[in-house]
Amino acid sequence: MLNRRILRIKAFKELFAIEMLPDKSLSSARKELDLAIESTRDLYLFMLSSVCAITKVANEKFNQLQKKINKTEEERNPNLKFIRNALSPLLEADVDFQKLLKKKGLDWGAYDLIVKKIYASMQTRDYFAAYMADPERSLSADCRLFVHVFEEEFVDREDLETALEDLSIYWNDDLAYALTWCCRTVESLAKGGEWSLPPLYLSDIKKGLEDDDAFVHKLLNESYANYDKFSSLISESVPNWDKDRLVGTDIALIVTALSEIVSFSDIPVNVSINEYVEIAKYYGTPKSSTFVNGILDTLSKKVEFKKK
Repeated sequence: MLNRRILRIKAFKELFAIEMLPDKSLSSARKELDLAIESTRDLYLFMLSSVCAITKVANEKFNQLQKKINKTEEERNPNLKFIRNALSPLLEADVDFQKLLKKKGLDWGAYDLIVKKIYASMQTRDYFAAYMADPERSLSADCRLFVHVFEEEFVDREDLETALEDLSIYWNDDLAYALTWCCRTVESLAKGGEWSLPPLYLSDIKKGLEDDDAFVHKLLNESYANYDKFSSLISESVPNWDKDRLVGTDIALIVTALSEIVSFSDIPVNVSINEYVEIAKYYGTPKSSTFVNGILDTLSKKVEFKKK
């Protein structure tokens, strides 16, 4: 499930945590790395279960309207297409999926207000109006609708971001990636596939890929072992700057990148540099990507000859 960029980010974050907490041990960082990796899949499960949560809210709203005495014409003849979508019952009936949700305590019940707001937002969208007006009733059509929901309703919501932070300290940066996998899942279900828990690593899915578990743990180990040496190289490369003035995230990124360059002979140097420059755009200052790129371009030439 997790690709190499996500794994690089998680290794870099653990190195940064060690940098911020000098008493933190490598063994503790390894445990937290494993938790952070597994948490991305947990977030995927939670977000996929929103299909059932949103459908439940729609049903509750419909049942409330049925109790209304003076109904409008639309309320007397409601369009039940969404309420009767085929995707929610499919997931509700999946024993393995439901067991995992229960085992991990993943439940939208405490966040029903967010679900209600999401459903209300859906009802204002053109994609929802088109879905409701289309006479096609099929699992495929329902899955296409929920792809829109995953792509358009969950991103940049402060209430959801707050909820995810409350649920897990590891979820704040993984939402977009988890939603991508939700889309892949419903697209597969639309074609008649059965739900199954995605393997933790892409190397478990695609043949020929080097083991991702070994990659990310070796990356963290090597970054930890090389931290003092590579951070000194960074300071020497910017002699007009005090080490204390260097941004901690930049140092952690560069150390992780240099450790990858030295320790993974099968990965081209330019690929490693490009990956960490892209990561710097999201986890550093506005100038971090330029700084990281320049330092890595210089230092990679000094350490590359040591590649194993």
